[in-house]
Amino acid sequence: VQLVESGGGLVQPGGSLRLSCLASGFTFSSYTMHWVRQVPGKGLEWLAGISVQGSTTKYADSVKGRFTISRDNDKNTVYLQLTALKTEDSAMYYCAREAAAYSVVKIYNEYEVGRLLRGQGTQVTVSS
Repeated sequence: VQLVESGGGLVQPGGSLRLSCLASGFTFSSYTMHWVRQVPGKGLEWLAGISVQGSTTKYADSVKGRFTISRDNDKNTVYLQLTALKTEDSAMYYCAREAAAYSVVKIYNEYEVGRLLRGQGTQVTVSS
C-alpha cells in the first residue's frame, strides 16, 4: 500500500491550493479515503472523507465550506481543494485510507484518526 501526496507549498492567507494523493498497491475504488493534518506538537486532525464512488463526503467543522474532497478512481487519486486559507491551516497534510474496504464515510475524532493508514504527507504553509 502506497499513498503519495503532492501539491503542498507556501501560500498567502486567502489563497488556494489543490492537494493530490496517488494511491497504489490496493484496489483504490474499494476504499473510503480521507484527508487529515497535523501541526508539529499537536495530534492528528481529521478533515474530510469521501465514499468509494465519491457520492458521499463529510467534513470537519473547521474546514467545511472552504475545503473540498474529491476522487478520480480511474486515476487512483484523491484530491483536497483548499480555499480561503488561514494561517492556522498551516500543517502537514496526509491522505489516508480506511482499514477495511467499503467502509461508510464517518467523522473521526482525535482518538480514532490514528487508525487510518496515512501517506508521508505534503506541507502546507499559509503565511504573508
